[in-house]
Amino acid sequence: MARRHDNRGTAPYARSLRVNQVLRQVVAEELERLADADERLRMVTVTSVDSTTDLRQATVYLSSLPDDAADALGERRVQLQRAVARQTQLKRTPQLRFAQDPAVVAGGRVEDALRRIHDDGEVGGGAAP
Repeated sequence: MARRHDNRGTAPYARSLRVNQVLRQVVAEELERLADADERLRMVTVTSVDSTTDLRQATVYLSSLPDDAADALGERRVQLQRAVARQTQLKRTPQLRFAQDPAVVAGGRVEDALRRIHDDGEVGGGAAP
């Protein structure tokens, strides 16, 4: 049985990984449909889903989570959970929570640091000692 080794510490079993993939696909498709009616959800991209081992809760990670999109997701959470229940055959439908993907945040910080280093190199003459 393949184990998942990441810093989030949830879903270490193959079945949980498959459930997370199905949840990601269902939520992404439903958000795409909802974005047609609610423009606050237009720039929301699902990057991954992590569910607890008992499948009672699932955190949906998004590439960005502006305040207006967070409000829209809060308003539509029950509708998204209903879509998950309708499109999957799980014993219980997990309660969805939404968060910005920490990997995207970390990548943005690295990109900013590299940009600052590049800009400082141009200001200082560009020649390395």
